[in-house]
Amino acid sequence: MPPVDRRTDIPPADGAPAETAAADAAPADSLAEAVNRWFATAARPLPWRAADVSTWAVLVSEFMLQQTQVARVQPRWEEWMRRWPTPADLAAAPPSEAVRMWDRLGYPRRALWLHRAATEIVERHGGEVPRDLDGLLALQGIGPYTARAIAAFAFGDRHPVVDTNTRRVIARAVGGVAEAGPPATSRDLDAMAALLPEDPVEARAFNAGAMELGATVCTARAPRCDDCPIAVHCAWRAAGYPAYDGPRRARQARFAGSDREARGLVMRELRSAHRPVGRDELAAAVTEPDRLTRAVDGLVADGLAVRVDGGLALPEA
Repeated sequence: MPPVDRRTDIPPADGAPAETAAADAAPADSLAEAVNRWFATAARPLPWRAADVSTWAVLVSEFMLQQTQVARVQPRWEEWMRRWPTPADLAAAPPSEAVRMWDRLGYPRRALWLHRAATEIVERHGGEVPRDLDGLLALQGIGPYTARAIAAFAFGDRHPVVDTNTRRVIARAVGGVAEAGPPATSRDLDAMAALLPEDPVEARAFNAGAMELGATVCTARAPRCDDCPIAVHCAWRAAGYPAYDGPRRARQARFAGSDREARGLVMRELRSAHRPVGRDELAAAVTEPDRLTRAVDGLVADGLAVRVDGGLALPEA
C-alpha cells in the first residue's frame, strides 16, 4: 500500500513521468471494462441512480452534489423530491422556500439557481428538462460539468463526465502521479474521452464507475490500492507510488471566525424565522458588527436576502 497522502488533488503537469508507459500498460478498453465490471456490483445504491428516477431528479442531485458529500445530500434530496417532484412544482414556490429547504447543504446560491433553472425549464421547455448540452448550459447554475453529467446520467447520452474523483483516478492510473490538480476543462474532458467506451450504455457506466472508484477506493488521503479493480493497469502503482512534487493548491481559510461562518449564521436565522429579522436579532448570532455588516451586504448582493421593513428576509420573488 502507498503511504497515506493528506494533500489535496493537483493534476499532473505537462510532460508528467510515466504517461507514455501508462498508456501502454492500460489500454482504454481494458481499463474501462475493469471499472465497469467492478461498478456493476460495488456501486452504492444511491436513490438518484434508480432506473425509474426522473430526469428532473437527476438534475436536482447534480446541483446538490456540487462541493457537497453524498451522505449530506441524500436526505435533503429525498425531502426535496417529495415536496417538488417536477420543475413546475418548484417554480410555483417562492425562492425563499427553496433556500429554506436547502437548509445547511452549503453554498445556498445553488438553491436560488435551482429555483431559477426550474422556472426556465417551465417557461422555455414546457416543464421538461432539455436533453441537448446547449439547452442545459443555458439554464441558470449549469456549467460544463453539470450539463454533461445530466446528459449522461439522466438521458444516457455519450459524454465524458469529469469530477474531482475521476481526475484523481486518471492522474494515478494513466498519468502515473499521486495527485490531480486544479481543473482544466478541455484537458480533463480529453483525458476522459480517450478512455470512454463507444457504447453509450458502457460509457454511462464508466462515467459513474470512475467517480465511484475515486470516491470509495482511489481516495485522496488513504487509497485502498489492494482492493482496486484496476490495480494491474495503474501506472502510479507500477512506478512504486512516487510522491507528488508539483505545485500545491492554496489551503482554504479557516472557517471558524470567518465571513463565511457569519454568512451561514445569518442564513440560519433567516431560514428559521419565517419573518423579517432585525439587526439586533442578527447581532446575537454574529457579535462582531463589522463582520455582520459584511455578511448582510454580501447576502443581499448575492440575492439570498432582501432588506425589508423590519429587517432582513429571504427573497420572495
